[in-house]
Amino acid sequence: MSTPRAETVGSLLRPYELLAARRWLAEGTVPPERVRELEDVAVLGALRLQEASGLDVVTDGEMRRGGWSVTTELLDGFEPRAGGPGLTWHGEGKDLRMGSAYPTVVRPLTRRRSLADDYPFVAEHARVRAKVCMPAPSYHRRFWYQKHSAAAYPTCEDFLVAVRDLLREDVARLVELGCDYVQLDAPNYGSLCDVEHRRRLEAQGHDLDAELAYDVALDSSLFEGFTGITRALHVCRGNAAGRWHSTGGYGTIAKQLFPGLDVDALLLEYDSDRSGDFEPLRCIRDGVVAVLGLVTTKTGTLEDAAAVEERIAEAARIKPLAELALSPQCGFASVAVGNPVTPDEQRAKLELVGRVAHRVWR
Repeated sequence: MSTPRAETVGSLLRPYELLAARRWLAEGTVPPERVRELEDVAVLGALRLQEASGLDVVTDGEMRRGGWSVTTELLDGFEPRAGGPGLTWHGEGKDLRMGSAYPTVVRPLTRRRSLADDYPFVAEHARVRAKVCMPAPSYHRRFWYQKHSAAAYPTCEDFLVAVRDLLREDVARLVELGCDYVQLDAPNYGSLCDVEHRRRLEAQGHDLDAELAYDVALDSSLFEGFTGITRALHVCRGNAAGRWHSTGGYGTIAKQLFPGLDVDALLLEYDSDRSGDFEPLRCIRDGVVAVLGLVTTKTGTLEDAAAVEERIAEAARIKPLAELALSPQCGFASVAVGNPVTPDEQRAKLELVGRVAHRVWR
């Protein structure tokens, strides 16, 4: 398989008609069949948009999901409980703290549906390679609390292994269906770049080095035994309706995270000064592609193509150009409402990714 040079992270803006139909479905005023029809139309639109923009790998735009993480849509066993990951979301206007009620595992997990259920439609209609994105097993630490979860899973690690095993079933089914690119999304790693967040976790008794080592091994183990696929992981730094939750360069965790992950590609956010410089790229294993998220999805302002190329050249002084690629920094709609970007601005940014990548790696 050739190395993809132009791709996106996952979600695209959902059409208004689809968002409205989902609301009406919840109110009982439209049937599920009508929502499915609108999802089909939205997925087809997402595929054609990405292909026309020159991307080498496409997604379904996550049109069939309520949000990027999809955990509680896939698995049953969660109920809202006081707590949460304790993140502060930053953006224009007032900063927002995570709400007091957060999904918490309180029962042994059972399956609602599989991510593989959505792939046959994509495989039938995509004209280039298509990938499927799923939350990394390690991300699920935030769903386990001793007080509420120990009766179902005595330790957080017991819970994480259960999540990993269920997600492995999804990967196995996707491979059977012909999917050859699976991406894990891991905002938990991005959070560990943030000094303030680290201090909060340490004050709660977390051994961050031990947990990071465990999580790296856990996420890598998801792919054990699978061959012929591209294994990728995206380190997210927060992307809720244009807001962000993590600041600080990757250098805080790079020496432990990057060499330990057994993947083929790392999608890294580099759209702002919050991400630091490219020096941590030195820690990535030889042969692993660093997909540089240099085009922001948080605002509609279009980047200058020459400036993007200059940043790629800067990164290539640290990691070979043959082991680099280009993408937006994150999805355009990690939550259903989407980022403050118009469809035309989204298209322009995707076209920029395709145009620059094909010029740099022609």
